[in-house]
Amino acid sequence: MKTNLLKIASLSLLLSTAALTTQAQIQVPQASPAATISQTIGLAKATVEYSRPALKGRKMFGAQVPYGKVWRTGANKITNLILSEEMLVNGQKVAAGAYGLFTIPNANEWTIILSKDANVWGAYTYNPANDVLKFSVKPQKLAKAEEFFTIEFTDFNASEANVAIRWENTLVKFSLKNDADAKIMAEIKEKTAAAEVSPATYSAAANYYYDTNRDLKQALEWASKVVEKDQKYWTYYLRGKIAAQLGQCDVAVSDAQKGLQLAKEANDDAYILNHQKLLKQCNSK
Repeated sequence: MKTNLLKIASLSLLLSTAALTTQAQIQVPQASPAATISQTIGLAKATVEYSRPALKGRKMFGAQVPYGKVWRTGANKITNLILSEEMLVNGQKVAAGAYGLFTIPNANEWTIILSKDANVWGAYTYNPANDVLKFSVKPQKLAKAEEFFTIEFTDFNASEANVAIRWENTLVKFSLKNDADAKIMAEIKEKTAAAEVSPATYSAAANYYYDTNRDLKQALEWASKVVEKDQKYWTYYLRGKIAAQLGQCDVAVSDAQKGLQLAKEANDDAYILNHQKLLKQCNSK
C-alpha cells in the first residue's frame, strides 16, 4: 500500500514539475529572425531563405566572422538559395533545386559557394566535395553601416537580377539569369500557327515582339487581329503603340483617340495617360 502511495506521490510531483516547466517557457523574439525573399526572373523563381543576425555593436568581418573561413552566410541554419528552374548563376548553369549558400569573406575578395548541403546547421560540417559552384566576387564598401544582415534582389530586369548581401559596411553581389527568350519564341511560333488563335495569344505575341524590338510589322498584324475581335482601350493602345513605332501615325492617332475615350469612360487613369502620350508622340513628328 505504501509503495503504491509513493508511486502516486512521485507521479504527481513529476506532472506538477512538468506543468511548471511548461508554464515557465517564455516566447521572445529570435536573436536572428528567419526571413524569406523571392523574385521572379525570366520564367523562373529564385528564393532565399536565411536568418538575420544584428551587429549589436560588434565588429563582424575579420573578427566575429573571421576572414578566410567558410561561413554559413547569416545565422542558424545554412542560408538556402532555391531555384525553380535551371538558371545561370554568375554566368554558369545551375539546375533547379535547393542549395546551401556558403561564403568565404575576405577584405578584398569573397568566395561564393553553392552546395548540395541545403539543410545543415551552420558551416561546421561543410564538405567541399558537395560544392556545385564556386566563384569569387569583389566586395563593395557601404556608405552607411547595415545593422541587420540583409539579402535582397537588386538590379533586376525581365531576365536577370543580382543577389545582394549587405552587412556592416560590406556589400557583395552575384547575378542570376533565366533567359527564357528561346522558349517564349518557340511557344509564340507554335500557338500563333494553331487552327484557332485567341485574342489573348495574339496580344501576348504582339507585346513580346514590341518589347524585344522584333519584327514590328508582324506585331502590328497580330495586334490588328486583336482589335478586330475585341475593341477595348487596352487593345487600341496595343496596336497604337506598335503603329507609332513603325511611323504609322494615322493608325496610331486613330487608335489613341478611340482608346482615350473608352479609358475616360472607364476612369482608368493609367490608360488615359498612355493614350495621351501616344497622341503627343505622333503630333510631335
